[in-house]
Amino acid sequence: MQNAAGFGDSGEISGVAWSSRRSSARKSTADTAEDVLAAARGGDENAFRSLYRDVQPKLLRYLQVLVGTDAEDVASDAWLQIARDLRSFRGDVDGFRGWATTIARNRALDHLRRQQRRPVVHGTVEDVAEPAGSEDTAQAAVDSVGTDAALALIAGLPRDQAEAVLLRVVVGLDAKAAAKVLGKRPGAVRTAAHRGLRTLAAQLDASSPPGPTPPE
Repeated sequence: MQNAAGFGDSGEISGVAWSSRRSSARKSTADTAEDVLAAARGGDENAFRSLYRDVQPKLLRYLQVLVGTDAEDVASDAWLQIARDLRSFRGDVDGFRGWATTIARNRALDHLRRQQRRPVVHGTVEDVAEPAGSEDTAQAAVDSVGTDAALALIAGLPRDQAEAVLLRVVVGLDAKAAAKVLGKRPGAVRTAAHRGLRTLAAQLDASSPPGPTPPE
């Protein structure tokens, strides 16, 4: 099935010339992510689908904070550009993830400018509150970011902190790659991510139900 932008759920894009040798990207145990990227750059559609399945869920979570319910449409626009420009990409798999995220972010900012509105994500602190137990509360925040409610918490952070947390924790970029996406220094991204995670940890800790009362 394809959406209005011509992008299929499985990673198939209409209007893009793919190689007829699709079988080369059927991954064996010997295949590496770099092999798949190279095959996709060479026009192999199955390889591109593998890249899509790896990156798309993380991009969607990132875009949900930026553009809310329009994330799917913005992601489709981004993947159309990614498919068109992939042959000119130079770099490894980590570089590809950063490059794809930069494209998605630019499409999101363009979308927001056209809509003249700010991101809207629904959810509450209570939706993701779980007893922290002996776990570090910052790690609890990291473990929760895959949920819609946790994304809502992240969206409530200052923008620099929200994007730093999303890129580092949700998309999985290192500080250098995240800094390139945001046009900042790696140290600034690390600081923003640390502050954002600390705030999330405090929110989760404050909203967790109290533990049992010790016996007298």
